[in-house]
Amino acid sequence: MANQPVEIGGQRILPGETKQIKLEMPPLYTSTNMSIPVYVKCGKRAGPTLFVSAAIHGDELNGIEIVGRLIHAKAIEKLRGTLIAVPMVNVYGVLNQSRYLPDRRDLNRSFPGSRKGSLAGRLANLFFKEIVTKCDFGIDLHTGAIHRSNLPQIRADLDDEDVLEMAKAFGVPVLLNADLRDGSLRQAASEAGVKILLYEAGQALRYDEFSIRAGVRGIINTMRHVGMLNKSRAKGHDIQRFIARESGWVRAPESGFVRHLAQLGDHVEKGDRLATISDPFGEILATMYSPMHGVIVGKQNIPLAQEGEAIYHIGYFNKPDSVAEHVELLQDNLVPDEPGLPGP
Repeated sequence: MANQPVEIGGQRILPGETKQIKLEMPPLYTSTNMSIPVYVKCGKRAGPTLFVSAAIHGDELNGIEIVGRLIHAKAIEKLRGTLIAVPMVNVYGVLNQSRYLPDRRDLNRSFPGSRKGSLAGRLANLFFKEIVTKCDFGIDLHTGAIHRSNLPQIRADLDDEDVLEMAKAFGVPVLLNADLRDGSLRQAASEAGVKILLYEAGQALRYDEFSIRAGVRGIINTMRHVGMLNKSRAKGHDIQRFIARESGWVRAPESGFVRHLAQLGDHVEKGDRLATISDPFGEILATMYSPMHGVIVGKQNIPLAQEGEAIYHIGYFNKPDSVAEHVELLQDNLVPDEPGLPGP
């Protein structure tokens, strides 16, 4: 069966066509025109429509590289359905190396937006109407905040059976069941009937090769799962998926200089030492301990802490030692010359 054309920003993309579209945004006050870059690949054969979005937070750059590698991957050449890939949603933020928009709002708390609302609301509405509502599935790419790293992980509504199966297909070991936040793209997409995953990996304003490769492979795995690509003939790597329905932050009990003892991806037991906090003379003021057994899925990188600041994010799993083992297995398997996946 032939695929159907898609229209974005007034441009019609026919089956078998690939186009790069500039989705016009409100200009800067300098009269500089701004646009969201959109890549559309409309397959000849019928299939689902998937959007992949990056840089909703303008300082989260890993996703830009993931999208760039995805659209050049040989694996997507024989596509069924339509792929809509958006390397930068918050172009203003990328320009300013900032998480936020010029009106200081968080775009990911502004969906579905309004055509007559604030700048954030208008941009959210534009992206939601022109991209999200035309899709069956979505994958939104994120990183940790500034000076914070996240272990590659999927966050999603895992109580939705279809979303759970997508999350498992993505192929990273850590799946976090995450509540829908008001104003988030994930909430608005879900309410519109779009099945969506959020991929978190790496840190703001930095590329992380492990996270990028895992992201590209994960998107292609998901496309295979939903029927957009043929199933892979490659042998599986026996990477298991582990679901955390709870996670928690360990916060600094004192202000000072942090010496990390535990690292991203480590399996920790209840009572294990995570870090020490010292004064400028090297005297230890406090020691941070793990409150439960789990796996470190996020951590602060900068060795400075104010009292009460979140330093470690721990996912609570039934078998945390197995999670850590399969994170290492994933890293070992992400070789740059895998067929269909472009390297750096």
